[in-house]
Amino acid sequence: MAEERDDNQERTEQPTPKRLQESREKGQVPRSRELTMTLVMLVGSGSLLVFGGWFADRFRALLAGGFRIERASLYDDGFMLRRLVDLTVDSFVLLGPLLFALLVAALAAPALLGGWVFSWQAMAPKLDRMDPLKGLKRVFGSQGLMELLKAMGKFLVVAAAAAFFLWLIADRFLALSRLPVVPAIADAVWLAGLALLVTSAALVVIAAVDVPFQLVTHYKQLRMTRQEVREELKQTEGRPEVKGRIRSLQQELANRRMMEAVPDADIVITNPVHFAVALRFDAQKMVAPVVVAKGSELVALAIRRVAEDAGVPLLEAPPLARALYRSVDLGQAIPPQLYVAVAEVLAWVHQVRTRPVDAPPPPPPNPDVGNSEEDGP
Repeated sequence: MAEERDDNQERTEQPTPKRLQESREKGQVPRSRELTMTLVMLVGSGSLLVFGGWFADRFRALLAGGFRIERASLYDDGFMLRRLVDLTVDSFVLLGPLLFALLVAALAAPALLGGWVFSWQAMAPKLDRMDPLKGLKRVFGSQGLMELLKAMGKFLVVAAAAAFFLWLIADRFLALSRLPVVPAIADAVWLAGLALLVTSAALVVIAAVDVPFQLVTHYKQLRMTRQEVREELKQTEGRPEVKGRIRSLQQELANRRMMEAVPDADIVITNPVHFAVALRFDAQKMVAPVVVAKGSELVALAIRRVAEDAGVPLLEAPPLARALYRSVDLGQAIPPQLYVAVAEVLAWVHQVRTRPVDAPPPPPPNPDVGNSEEDGP
């Protein structure tokens, strides 16, 4: 039922960055064949116009060399193979600049619209592409209708541009038959480049319509329902139950590390039931005592047990325990207003540890925390 509700929802939300990235990884980016064709045609016609003279000279030399055969070469069995190799190499050299320019144009068109993308997922075979119903839907859908309109528009625009251009240069085109071979070849190449340039300029109109259409269609296909946006948000930020479990594990790990620091403490100050705060002080490394462990209720009970097992002195000082628990974070030094009170406690710890074995224990201090104490249990 949930899937049916999702299918019935309208895709009114814009695609999220995550959806766009996933579609890009699948090779689904906006593409316009009209833009590629237009750029290739423009670059090709421009190359013919710029390098027309050079093409004409090389083409004439290639024809002359191809038809020139010395009489002695006719009796050489390997002559024709060598001539074929030479003509092939010369042809590639002749067409090299034009082919390179066309290759650059063909690669530049995708980069201008959707960028270069290589995806193995797009190359993988998919059975749904062989579904005849989906094929008919693509043919008779909006995409198929747009392709038909583009084809008709291209034919009409290019045909009109070509007919108009041929009407303008009809006299010059017919005059090629009265020119010598070399000038005729040069003029023919120039006219061919000019004709391609005119028809390519006509294709710009088609590309100007097709590029926005492809962009709008692409983003329309990637639109999401509100439920999809919420699900993606949960996956991105984490589901509440997963986040709660992670926080629980983090808290458990922090408590474990905190308990491991209790045996190294100098004193554990208790409430005696509600709070427990463990302090450690190293005069050579610390400016003031540091809270290495603290907790309330069950955690406080665990701290007291670990301290008793490790032989760490415990002192019941409720006001000081409450003040330390509420004003000092774990791993932080005590504030200056508690220096005197904590100093009394550390002095008592020193007396306990240095007294003779047969001597009675010193009386525990009752440190005054003044205004640092906060109300509490």
